[in-house]
Amino acid sequence: MNRRPGGISAVRSDPGSLQWAAMLSVAEAEQRVAEAVGPLPTEDCALLNAHGRVLRQPLVADRDLPPFDRVAMDGYALRHAAWAAGLRRWRVAGLQPAGAIPLAVPADDACIEVMTGAALPRGADTVVPYEDVVREGDFVTLAPDRKLEAGQAVHRRGSDRAAGAVIVTPGVRLGGVEIAVAAACGYAHLTVTQQPKIAVVATGDELVEVGAAVAPHQIRRSNDYALRAMLLAAGHPQVERYHLRDLRQEIEHRLWHLVAEYDVVLLAGGVSKGKFDFVPQVLDALGVRKVFQGVAQRPGKPFWFGLSPRRTPVFALPGNPVSCCVCLHRYVRPALARMSGLPAAAPLHARLAERLAVRPPLTAFVPVKLAPDAGPERRAVPVAANTSGDFASLAGSDGFVELPAGGGEFPAGAAVRFWPWA
Repeated sequence: MNRRPGGISAVRSDPGSLQWAAMLSVAEAEQRVAEAVGPLPTEDCALLNAHGRVLRQPLVADRDLPPFDRVAMDGYALRHAAWAAGLRRWRVAGLQPAGAIPLAVPADDACIEVMTGAALPRGADTVVPYEDVVREGDFVTLAPDRKLEAGQAVHRRGSDRAAGAVIVTPGVRLGGVEIAVAAACGYAHLTVTQQPKIAVVATGDELVEVGAAVAPHQIRRSNDYALRAMLLAAGHPQVERYHLRDLRQEIEHRLWHLVAEYDVVLLAGGVSKGKFDFVPQVLDALGVRKVFQGVAQRPGKPFWFGLSPRRTPVFALPGNPVSCCVCLHRYVRPALARMSGLPAAAPLHARLAERLAVRPPLTAFVPVKLAPDAGPERRAVPVAANTSGDFASLAGSDGFVELPAGGGEFPAGAAVRFWPWA
């Protein structure tokens, strides 16, 4: 992305413009990926291990919630009718802690001392908190200026949910709240989506491991680290990294195993039209059917997607780091959410903080930082990047905005779709 005077950012012109018409649009690529993937099978999961999993069954209240008239404050349970008749002093006839079988209020002039969470004593309908009474021995006296409302500090049985009510619907990623509901309703095990096993494969002879010595003509591996970290953050814990050199025989041998063993395969690099970009040829030789290659977008035009004979999704992402990260968030993460049984996420939007111009007429993905003073709406400040290989420019950015193809210029304040990194 170039920065031009006057607050305009522009994408460089593309010498391959004659090929744009043959490429899929971003919307078409998104649709083809969505049509090709579906939810993974379900499995049984112990409640203790269910956090972060995607629920595939409804959670139904097995009894009223709360299951009894529940005391909501520490104090004294009594009959409201006695207060309404003029009584202001009661004899404490017992103590009712949480978890104990409920006592009974023996008479209008009697009360039961109760703790928060206890079952309401039989015959009582109102709780007076400690701070509203004075206790002397076995008697409590209500303060003269205090008024009682019938049913105060009582959490009525079934007032949250009635038995049989659906509390959590399928398609939810289980967090603390949902786990609490499941526990309260007696679900020791849950039906969840199997977690996809994902292989992330970096390709290229120029790559060396992070801790290894690096020659002047080499670079350290970063794409596979970045992709794995982003997938873990998105709730996909089963991610393994691999590296393939630009040797066709090696690529073919390793990919045969990876496509057979994993639910999803992500490749970074080797997907363009260079003499050593063997990935598309090898995938074809392995029987992986190409759904498409090439999307009218920048960065990430060489993006490739296909399905193995057993319908394993294979995503071949461009090797440039910005392209790699953008394609992961724009296509792969939504596909993984669909495979996990999650509903489609509602689109996020932001307003441009400055005018942007896009040339050529491709869909442009522009890294941005969200302005901290934007108030309730997101205000996206473009982040200057030299090329799609400028991964350093992504540091400190919050995501990217999507500028539709053919838009030309987008004024400051224009609402555009926003894709967060996290």
